[in-house]
Amino acid sequence: MNLEMVMQELEALGKERLKKMYLSNGAHEPLFGVATGEMKPIFKKTKINQPLAEQLYATGNYDAMYFAGIIADPNAMTEADYDRWMDAAYFYMLSDYVVAVTLAEADIAQKVADKWIASGEELRMSAGWSCYCWLLGNRPDGELSEDKIAGMLDLVERTIHDAPERAKYAMNNFMYTVAISYLPLHNKAVETAKAVGPVKVRDKTKSKLIHAFANIQKAVDKGQLGFKRKHVRC
Repeated sequence: MNLEMVMQELEALGKERLKKMYLSNGAHEPLFGVATGEMKPIFKKTKINQPLAEQLYATGNYDAMYFAGIIADPNAMTEADYDRWMDAAYFYMLSDYVVAVTLAEADIAQKVADKWIASGEELRMSAGWSCYCWLLGNRPDGELSEDKIAGMLDLVERTIHDAPERAKYAMNNFMYTVAISYLPLHNKAVETAKAVGPVKVRDKTKSKLIHAFANIQKAVDKGQLGFKRKHVRC
C-alpha cells in the first residue's frame, strides 16, 4: 500500500463523533476521526513499514500520524528521528500515545526518554515519563534498574507539583505504574504516592485533582498487582 491508498482507507473509516472528541482533546485539522481499533485491518496490509510511516507522520493528519506509530519500526529510528517526531507532536495524544509508545519498543528508549524528562519542555517531559510507563508495563522487571526507578520516584516526589500540566499527568501515572507493574518497588511507589498526595491539574477550563495513591489502591483491590501488557502497540 502507498500513502494515497492508506489515506483513502483512513478517510473512509472517519466518524464525526470521534473527530469532535479528538478535537476537544487538543487535536486540530486535518483529521478524520478514526477509531484506533479500526486501523488493524489496514496494518495487516501494510505490516511494519518505516518509509510509509514517515510519509504518514509528515502529513500532519492526526489519524495518519497515529497509524504511523503502529507501522513504524522502532529500532530503525534514531534519536534524531524521535526528536523530529516529537517536534511535530503538537498535543499529548501524539506525544504520549504515538511517539512515547513507539519509542518504548526501541533499544534506545531509556536514553531518549531520560533526555526528554530533563528537557523542561512540557510534551517532551510528558512523553519521557509516559515512555517509562509503557516500559514498566511491558518489559520484565529485571530489564530495568531498581536504583534508577527509585531515583525517578524521588524526582517525582520533589518536582511533580511544580511540573508542567501534561507532565503532571504522566508523572502521576508513573507512580501508579511502578506500584502496579514493577514489583521490586511496589512499596516505595505506594509511599511516594502517599507523600505526593492529590495533584492539582488544569482540565480545559477548570482545575481538578488526580491522586495516584487512590488509583493504586483500587488496582490492588482488583488483584491487578504485577500486571504486564503483552504488547505495547496495537
